[in-house]
Amino acid sequence: MAKLSLLFEPFFIFFFFLFISPSLCCPPYQKEALLHFKFLLLQNSSSNSNIDLQGLETWNAASDDCCQWRLLDCTFQNVTDLDLSDLIPSQDLKPVVTSDILAPLFHLQTLISFDISYNNIHGEIPRVGFANLSNLVSLDMRGNSFNGSIPPSLFSLRHLEELDMSDNLIEGTLGTNFENLSNLKWLNLNGNSIHGEIPTQIGNLTNLHRLLLSDNKISGAIPPSLSHLKSLEELNLGQNFLTMELPTEIGNLSNIRWLQLCNNNLSGEIPPSIQKMEQLQILDLENNLFAGEIPPWLFDFNYLFDLSLGENKLVLKNARIEPRCMLMRLSLRSCNLSGQIPIWISNQTDLVFLDLSNNNLEGTLPQWLAQRDLSGLLLSNNKLSGSLPPHLFQSQSLNFLILSNNNLLGLLPDTIGQATEMIILRLSGNNFSGPIPTSISNMLELVLLDLSSNRFSGNKFPVFNPKSSLLYIDLSSNKLSGQVPTTFPLGIKVLVLSENEFYHVLPQNLSNLNQLEYLDLHSNNIGGEISNFLSQMSSLQILNLRNNSFQGSIPIHLSSLSTLQILDLSCNNLSKTIPHTLGNLSRMIDHHDVSSSILSDITSQIILFVRIGLTKTVFWLPNLENLLLHDLEVFWKKLKRGLPNKNLQLYTFLDLSNNQLSGEIPNSLGELKNLKSLNLSQNKLSGRIPLSFGGLQSLESLDLSHNNFFGEIPCILANLFELSYLDLSNNKLEGRIPSGPQMDRMNDPNSYANNSGLCGMQIKVSCEKVPSEPKLKEEKTKKSNSWEIWFSWEMAVIGYPSGFLSTVLVMYVIGYFNITPQPGRRKRRRGPVRHSLFGFLRI
Repeated sequence: MAKLSLLFEPFFIFFFFLFISPSLCCPPYQKEALLHFKFLLLQNSSSNSNIDLQGLETWNAASDDCCQWRLLDCTFQNVTDLDLSDLIPSQDLKPVVTSDILAPLFHLQTLISFDISYNNIHGEIPRVGFANLSNLVSLDMRGNSFNGSIPPSLFSLRHLEELDMSDNLIEGTLGTNFENLSNLKWLNLNGNSIHGEIPTQIGNLTNLHRLLLSDNKISGAIPPSLSHLKSLEELNLGQNFLTMELPTEIGNLSNIRWLQLCNNNLSGEIPPSIQKMEQLQILDLENNLFAGEIPPWLFDFNYLFDLSLGENKLVLKNARIEPRCMLMRLSLRSCNLSGQIPIWISNQTDLVFLDLSNNNLEGTLPQWLAQRDLSGLLLSNNKLSGSLPPHLFQSQSLNFLILSNNNLLGLLPDTIGQATEMIILRLSGNNFSGPIPTSISNMLELVLLDLSSNRFSGNKFPVFNPKSSLLYIDLSSNKLSGQVPTTFPLGIKVLVLSENEFYHVLPQNLSNLNQLEYLDLHSNNIGGEISNFLSQMSSLQILNLRNNSFQGSIPIHLSSLSTLQILDLSCNNLSKTIPHTLGNLSRMIDHHDVSSSILSDITSQIILFVRIGLTKTVFWLPNLENLLLHDLEVFWKKLKRGLPNKNLQLYTFLDLSNNQLSGEIPNSLGELKNLKSLNLSQNKLSGRIPLSFGGLQSLESLDLSHNNFFGEIPCILANLFELSYLDLSNNKLEGRIPSGPQMDRMNDPNSYANNSGLCGMQIKVSCEKVPSEPKLKEEKTKKSNSWEIWFSWEMAVIGYPSGFLSTVLVMYVIGYFNITPQPGRRKRRRGPVRHSLFGFLRI
């Protein structure tokens, strides 16, 4: 046997190196394909300096040993694994390379694992190329900007086990071809724009372990065929538009561990069949339309650590439950809880996230809860009272504390600065008083600070580290005084100090906050002139100085704020004319395709911190944008209204009302064709309404009331098809009110009241019966002239005969025409003319 083994040993060595040993050199066509890809990548992104070449620099034509290149692996003389993730950093907002660069890689038919995630690639997924990669087992395309629909070529990859296309811009429907991927174990399409219903054929993917379709536009009911996926361990259909009740068959998913259906429109009761999911660890039904009583058996799962039932129509009636599970996360938001915080929660010693917001809880914050090492505590919109326990802020794990809209009072404890891991601190809508603790500045991780609507007072403020993470501060509706504070981090984006008692002038070093996007100082007593240094704050999108004591003129330099979309200077003492340069506000001129709100950076920053915290807490903060900025209050159509913070990028407002402005409206304001609302009311403006207003194509509200405008209303206003509110009252306008489909609907007489000589169907005054003033004068002149003519002829016709007859009568009475002599008298002498006249009368 020894001799036999010696005989075959060379053959074993030969076959080992021939078939098993990894190749030292890939085929030339694969090398050329890889080099071609590198060339296209560098050429396509030549303007981008952030491409990570670590690994790609080893790809060069001089090296014959391409299997030694980084970012790939070879097996049996062929490239089988290719990891090209994160070549282009994800912080680049705009995609810089197109999907065409992938074309050379489709020649690598031996690929088994292909990763091109997080590269900002945009364009459609190649329709044909993937069919060549018939040996693919794993394909990772997440975190790009691929658009269009899923190409049929992907459904021909019969060996595919893992397909991740999450966080792209993919549209279209799921289709019915998924059944061809019979070996698929992991399908992740989260974070796209896929619409339509979930096809029933998805039940044929019986090897699926993870099905992730969240954050899309999928609608319809959950098909009962999903219950055929007996191997399924994770199902995430959250943040879609799913409707109807949960199918009873869903309980057949006996191996399911994570079931996430949040943020849909699912209704009905929680099906009892869920009790059969004995391996359940996460059950997230938050933000749906589920109704009925929360069944006590939901707390009997042995492995359940995340139970989220908030924001439904569910009711927890049995407050004396004894859970078998040991929860780490519990959300009973809006579940009609009353009384004190349930004592059974104190036995959940693993709890790190608790949300009991929007209930009717009373009493004080219990000591056992304050001493718990929580990561997130949300108790807003309840009836809690008393002061905050000092122990609450001594936790080194506390990231989120949201206690807004309760009846909490007293001073904030000095220990507040010890919560150095705090990311969101929101205590608004309570009765806290005293000064703001300066130790808050020790919270270097703090991103959002909201202490609004309390009774904080004083003029001393925390001095924040200039490099602090703080992006959002709201101290509005308190009793803070002194000069406007400026001791904030340089990177702050939202600063709300409205409805306080600040006075003096605006401090010069406010301009150091050059990343500020939202500045709200309304309803204080700030005076002096509006300083020109505001024009240095080039990122400003919203500037609200309403209801202060500003004087002087409107600075012409404000027009240099190219991002300004809301400017409110109303209710001040501003005088002189409106600067024509306001017509240069570019954000009010052109429509900018803004895909994210003003809070996008803040949200992203918080999400980044939460993702870092996932290694510790595994949890996500729900409805993040709803926890951020309060609605912006503006006067819209004479009423104070709140603009939704998520849609602020859609609004453009210019409000200069309630000042002492004079002169004419500059024609340049007609260039603001993206403006939604223009309010110049209650000033001393005069002249005519500019014809250039016909260019305000997006205008929805126009208020010019209580000024001295005269002349006719321009007919061109009838072409403003978005206009739905118009107030021209209390001016000196005259003539016909323009008519048209849009103008005819604005028929409130109060909108035209107290003008001179207006007529039109809107105010039910006929223009024929009430002519304009020039026409009225003309008609009066004509009537006067006709009266004079009539009177002269009338007098002529009446006067001549009357005078003649009266003369003759007088002569007759005095006997001038008596021609017959009487006896005893001397005969009168007759003249021929008198005789002839008397004879004529007799005739």
